[in-house]
Amino acid sequence: MKKRVVITGMGVVSPIGNTVDEMWNSITHQICGIDEITHFDTTDYKVKLAGEVKNLDSEYYFSKRELKFNDRFTQFARIVSKQAIENANLDLETINKDRFGVIIGSGIGGVESIEKAEQTLFNRGPSKVSPYFIPMTLINLAAGSVAIDLGAKGHVSSVVTACAAGTNAIGEAFHKIRDGYEDVMIAGGSEASITPLAVAGFASMKALHTGVDKNRASIPFDQERSGFVMGEGAAVLVLEDLQHALNRGAKIYGEIVGYGATCDAYHMTAPLSDGSGGGKAMKNALADASLKPSEIDYINAHGTSTPLNDKTETAAVKYAFGDHAYALAMSSTKSYTGHLLGASGALESVICLKALEDGYIPATIHYQNKDEECDLDIVANVGRNQDIHYAMNNSLGFGGHNASLIFKKWEEE
Repeated sequence: MKKRVVITGMGVVSPIGNTVDEMWNSITHQICGIDEITHFDTTDYKVKLAGEVKNLDSEYYFSKRELKFNDRFTQFARIVSKQAIENANLDLETINKDRFGVIIGSGIGGVESIEKAEQTLFNRGPSKVSPYFIPMTLINLAAGSVAIDLGAKGHVSSVVTACAAGTNAIGEAFHKIRDGYEDVMIAGGSEASITPLAVAGFASMKALHTGVDKNRASIPFDQERSGFVMGEGAAVLVLEDLQHALNRGAKIYGEIVGYGATCDAYHMTAPLSDGSGGGKAMKNALADASLKPSEIDYINAHGTSTPLNDKTETAAVKYAFGDHAYALAMSSTKSYTGHLLGASGALESVICLKALEDGYIPATIHYQNKDEECDLDIVANVGRNQDIHYAMNNSLGFGGHNASLIFKKWEEE
């Protein structure tokens, strides 16, 4: 018998706030987190803007030694996991640690540590490369470090599916609990790739926006969109078997009911133009949840503000939903945050849960010019108060990875 899975805790570090409440306040007040890059000197770069994490007091969470020997993406993952456990009011001394797992995804992992180690190698020689270099760069060390922090001894792993990683991580954790393998899971994504090398690499692909007007930088579905804006941050959910949550009197933020994943098997970076790959992931999620397309009220779109993604995702939604594609609301909150790569789907899952809880659909901000190929209801510029019962979150990654999650509003039973 399949178990029901609920969300009892959330944690966020993002360009628009370093707690769930701060982030959601920015969403509801249309506050954008995109600004000039401060992490490094961009004099020689065409790219000038990013969605950086601001005003994060890392020393509140870590000793100076821990800060030195944990890459920024691992720090983010550890911080949001501690937030989520506190938010869930989960007593780690009383739960079964052998049925407590962690899955945290990332697209790039410790790229900042790689860059610094390479500089050390060439400037000071191989003997000066830190013995912590390898564990600082490994993507699985985010999940591993969180497991050490919390004593999680169940299924602990990472997902590396580019920009779909955070969504895949939550989906895989959902199935672990639903199918009876775990009682509690921490799941989400973390990314910290606003670095000289990462920005140079994405810029060389011509994937990044190169303008300087932060209000016309990340503009999903707008005719004038010209590339995504790099973001950074992390988000995780505490997923819990419903009965386990009820037994301990936990506050429940929502229920996860469906997960679908596919691969385009087409191109390293470009999506299938007909949207069928992403559309099939959405259909798989609907089937997993035993829902009809007409039951979905809101989609948090991948919506990266690249010419290819936005029109292809629009086609994918039409492929999956048919005529209902024009009745549902679909916004992209990357217009606030930029693209957090492997952490984006995790942050946007938190946003879906808050939308369900508060009955508020976030806007796609800074939208001006209609693209006839992106003709769905994108909730342009002004958020919408609306009672919604089911929300879908989509993520599409390089390599053709497509992932969709469906969340249900929690109502006392």
